[in-house]
Amino acid sequence: MSWLKNNLSLSWTASEKHPAAAEILLRRDAHRTDSWGKITTNTTSDTSMHHVLVENLLKDTAYQVKIRHRSTKALNPLWSDWSPVVTVPAELEQIPEVTMNITLSNGTRKVVLTWKKMPHAEMYSLNETQSSNGCNCKKIRDYRINTTETNYTTFVSYSAVKIFVNGRNAAGSSPPAILQIPAVPAAELKICDNTLLNIKPKKKTCPKWFELQDADLGLRSVSDTDIKDYVRYLYFEHKCIDGKPWTHKMCLFYQKEGAPLREPQDFIAFSETHNSTNLSWKAIPSTDQRGFLTHYSLCSVKVSSQDERKECHNISASVMKYRLGNLTQETTYRVSLVGVTRVGEGPEATVTINTLPEKPVNVLWKLCLLFLFVILTTMCTCILKRIKDNIFPAVPTPVIPDFIPYQPESQGFMERKEEVDELTLLQLHPEVKSVPEDAEESAVLAGEWEEDTDEDEDNERWDSRMLGGSSDECLSPGSTEEALRSSREGEMTDVEQLDNEIAMLIYKKGLVFDVKTDSL
Repeated sequence: MSWLKNNLSLSWTASEKHPAAAEILLRRDAHRTDSWGKITTNTTSDTSMHHVLVENLLKDTAYQVKIRHRSTKALNPLWSDWSPVVTVPAELEQIPEVTMNITLSNGTRKVVLTWKKMPHAEMYSLNETQSSNGCNCKKIRDYRINTTETNYTTFVSYSAVKIFVNGRNAAGSSPPAILQIPAVPAAELKICDNTLLNIKPKKKTCPKWFELQDADLGLRSVSDTDIKDYVRYLYFEHKCIDGKPWTHKMCLFYQKEGAPLREPQDFIAFSETHNSTNLSWKAIPSTDQRGFLTHYSLCSVKVSSQDERKECHNISASVMKYRLGNLTQETTYRVSLVGVTRVGEGPEATVTINTLPEKPVNVLWKLCLLFLFVILTTMCTCILKRIKDNIFPAVPTPVIPDFIPYQPESQGFMERKEEVDELTLLQLHPEVKSVPEDAEESAVLAGEWEEDTDEDEDNERWDSRMLGGSSDECLSPGSTEEALRSSREGEMTDVEQLDNEIAMLIYKKGLVFDVKTDSL
């Protein structure tokens, strides 16, 4: 059984080679309590089958059908028994909604297919153009897999593969969902060695040559004897590992290279400014490249100046956009782009651009930005200085007054040595007090600080005392002890008076001394 639009075609095994009369009973499967509808017609036959076409039915509805037939050649023909009741499913008109997930896995590609369950579908059929069942590398053939599941996993090599998925039932199959698995992108492939054709492939490997097409990387299988010059090919070597096709080697190959036949396509300029413009283009079709592109050469020259030299830039062959800068404002430029292979350059694509005048707004923006930068820099400096002062306060510098060492008025005075004279104890007059040697030295020191007239008066007084005492007689030993005792008492008195005088002199001179009696 099969559907042909709204007509149902029924076929069964012929009991004879001649046409027969047929009686068909049918009703909708969803209404089995309804009465049967009867159709009588003649069959068409061939050597093995009888065919009947029942018209004007609902193809999206399932029917129950039973048939009987009888001969049209016999004199008294009899009807055959009724066939078993057969359910004719509705026609499958929808294309399966299939999603595909491809994962590269160590030289092979794992393909996981999933789809939604289709109404009236009893099973699903899958075909692919590369057989992974047994990894038959010698011959690529179509094969069919029937499954009741809504997912399927298969493995394919790095070459291009097509997979067909459709739903099936007893009345036929749905239109197939066609899944195109392209070859691995050519941009990721290496260039084959020129001696590749002279290398014999190893056993249990199958080499394949494919002519590379531009439309969706379509491939056309060719033999190694059909390889031509200036044509790009994909070379594959497959082998079978654990029942999976594995790509052992894959590369791009030119038997002979040449310069490109065409220029880069759709070369345009856009978004011009006063000093730059954006450029974009499409790649040269692979059939016109005639070799491997090493780079693009982009050149620009001012139209107004004939003596101006071209400025050229080399751009990667994988780039399709470029920003051309360092242009002069309000100037017309002619920009050219060519593809370059190892043999030479191809035709050039050209475009003319006109740079714009610089807007005053740009100058104002620059000044505003500069002013804002100065303000921010000043603020940051002040903030950092305040933070530094709070965290690391300044340490005060100690004030050390200048020290001026005392310089004596006379170096000879500092080097003066003490002179010790002989002492003769004489009988003193009762009114005259004896002056000890220490008192004499103190008097000498005090005299140094007094004026010269005071020193002369003291000397005269001392001389008169000494002369007055020279007429007295010498003392006896007993009297000597008394004289010594009385001289000591007088000495203490004179020393105290001398200390007071020195202290007064020191205060008047504005100096401070640690004056001790023992030092005098």
